[in-house]
Amino acid sequence: MQLNYPNKKTEKEIFDSIPDVELVQINSSDNPNLLIQANNLVALKQLITKHNLAGKIDLIYIDPPFATNNTFTITDGRASTISNSSNGTVAYTDTLKGFDFIEFIRERLVLLNMLLSEKGSIYLHIDYKIGHYVKIVMDEIFGIENFRNDITRIKCNPKNFARKGFGNMKDLILFYSKSDNLIWNEPKTPYTEEDKLKLFPKTEKDGRRYTTIPLHAPGETQNGKTSKAFKGILPPPGRHWRSDVTILEQWDKDGLIEWSDNGNPRKKIYLDEQEGKRMQDIWEFKDPQYPVYPTEKNPDLLDIVVKTSSNENSIVLDCFAGSGTTLKAAQTNGRHWIGIDQSDEAIKAITTKLDTVEGDLFVSKSDYKLLTEKKHSSQQRVYEMGAEVVNQRAELLTNSSGKLTVPASKSPTS
Repeated sequence: MQLNYPNKKTEKEIFDSIPDVELVQINSSDNPNLLIQANNLVALKQLITKHNLAGKIDLIYIDPPFATNNTFTITDGRASTISNSSNGTVAYTDTLKGFDFIEFIRERLVLLNMLLSEKGSIYLHIDYKIGHYVKIVMDEIFGIENFRNDITRIKCNPKNFARKGFGNMKDLILFYSKSDNLIWNEPKTPYTEEDKLKLFPKTEKDGRRYTTIPLHAPGETQNGKTSKAFKGILPPPGRHWRSDVTILEQWDKDGLIEWSDNGNPRKKIYLDEQEGKRMQDIWEFKDPQYPVYPTEKNPDLLDIVVKTSSNENSIVLDCFAGSGTTLKAAQTNGRHWIGIDQSDEAIKAITTKLDTVEGDLFVSKSDYKLLTEKKHSSQQRVYEMGAEVVNQRAELLTNSSGKLTVPASKSPTS
């Protein structure tokens, strides 16, 4: 399934039309993490052609513009998300609309697909007005067979705006994988007190709460170990035992099988042995009340995404890095990361946020190479100022021998 519209480029035309602009490092770090201030198309192409990262990124999360036709500003350190101050500093503009916006997104998705590993996943955060068109584009690029979820994200409290339509308190996250062999660390959510009573209604004499589940599952097996009689009972027609009969006998010996009055066996599942509920596709992660950058997202949302769809030492990429929440989540969870943004305000927000990562025995303090497009000297001053800030941070990481403290195992080659 495809969207057809004027001036839609082929994937080759997209790649060939991106200028080969050199990315230069402007700080002294030798850490593999990369913070890149550049046009993200330029940076993504360089990651493919110069950094040899095609097929090596395990997780991509992006929160691109939503085609709102707005300019977003920061005033006195506080970001605007709805109304803008005329005296504010521009964080970013979101003025592309219609087919121009769709092609803008598609160009970047084409390169992101090149970078994504065979076990990788991409999460694209978008709103309800344009998101359904973006899904068709993602079906085209990543394959509809690799579509995993349309996640509803509750972003705010109910609205009371006067308009002809229902109040909007959600947006969506489109989740795709590169293949069926994706990294998947099953996320769990804690049981509420109501859940505990409802889902584990029975109690043992010692007070342990539990529920029971059938010992059989759909599908018949012919002459297999799961089709034999257990305590003289065969599985119901069209079903088989969930486990080998010898395992069922051991469970029964251990008191893990409950027998009903009519002789029906069921397996006991104890509350205190469960990690939590399986996470569903409606997430309540409301935006920060006072964001430092207009697109800043709830850090718990990114923590879930990073933990679920990447492993330790995986590379996590965000090419609309904004406030740096994705990068911080990657850092605190032991992942390598690459962040890209063109905005001066975004780079300031990112470096400030990364400075809040406190290094300890389990979490490395933030360190990274700061790269930018090679520009004329008149444009270089902004980047030199940024480099000065990062170099000051690097000095804080210097150990007694005068060398940067870099975790030896960190290398972005996953």
